Amino acid sequence: MSSQLAPMIAPSILSADFANLAAEAAAVSGPGPSRADWLHVDVMDAHFVPNLTLGLPIVQSLLKATDIPLDCHLMIEDPARWAPPYAEAGAHNVTFHAEATDNPVAVAKDIRAAGGKAGLAIKPGTALEPYLEILRDVDTLLVMSVEPGFGGQKFMPEVLDKVRAVRKLVDSGDLRLLIEIDGGIADSTIAEAAEAGVDCFVAGSAVYGPEDAGAAVAALRAKAAAHRAK
Repeated sequence: MSSQLAPMIAPSILSADFANLAAEAAAVSGPGPSRADWLHVDVMDAHFVPNLTLGLPIVQSLLKATDIPLDCHLMIEDPARWAPPYAEAGAHNVTFHAEATDNPVAVAKDIRAAGGKAGLAIKPGTALEPYLEILRDVDTLLVMSVEPGFGGQKFMPEVLDKVRAVRKLVDSGDLRLLIEIDGGIADSTIAEAAEAGVDCFVAGSAVYGPEDAGAAVAALRAKAAAHRAK
């Protein structure tokens, strides 16, 4: 898979200490392979998913506290209204759910116009096929490998068929986007996801559970690289 990027690791602050987010970002800001590529921010509104986390004010504060690009995953209703402000604030990648809008292309265009990369997320039970054409209008496809809403869930390997299908399209030149996966990514699951063709791995407790978060990032990156090369 020579067209793939080097493995990217995006620690999820959903598993971090919310009282010390600047320090938690700094913990994965070190040099070399211990440095996170993105910092994944889960925004939940208690409507689209049955959980409430954080929103734009926290993202604005994080942007001042870290130079790691923010990867905002919006598990919210009405992304047409709420997604562009995250890009305007300075978030690098702003991902919304396919299931939350009837016009994903328009939402993606508005995110890009606001200065961000646009990502499309699909739940484990959402079929890929209806969105294949839309993928030409986004920069990232986020494949959910758990049901969105809560961290710490068990990885669902059956979603990797979606990754494999999109990987083929990217490698053939039919699509140009980054393939991201979120949910249950850990030492025991990242190899399988890497072999399927994932570019960017969101990991929460696998990074912020160990004492040394930077070392955890480096270890996950190394394992992904080793298995993707096979």
